[in-house]
Amino acid sequence: VQLQASGGGSVQAGGSLRLSCAASGRLFSRTVVGWFRRAPGKEREFVAAITWSGGTTYYSRSVKGRFTISRDNASNTVALQMNSLKPEDTAVYYCAADYSGVLRDKPWFYSHWGQGTLVTVSS
Repeated sequence: VQLQASGGGSVQAGGSLRLSCAASGRLFSRTVVGWFRRAPGKEREFVAAITWSGGTTYYSRSVKGRFTISRDNASNTVALQMNSLKPEDTAVYYCAADYSGVLRDKPWFYSHWGQGTLVTVSS
């Protein structure tokens, strides 16, 4: 599967952005799609993940309650709705896919990665 992330941009603190991850190729029932981010000078960080078949979700503590991950089976896309953005959410955001069927928060479990999209939140 190939992944294409889009939707990044610049926003003021408290604002919202919606990222999209378009998947081309076959998505199997055990596919899990995750979002990760990397802020300048920091390690890659898990944000959220969703199972393709049942839509079960998993969030990091830092974004739970503010971000929502969802999938659209018809269009093969996974969205990340980001509300109440904070300057510390500034990062390059990546989507990734794994075929284990298990929601995981470590990047090394994900075998397919899209290019990143930059999100900048100003105070």
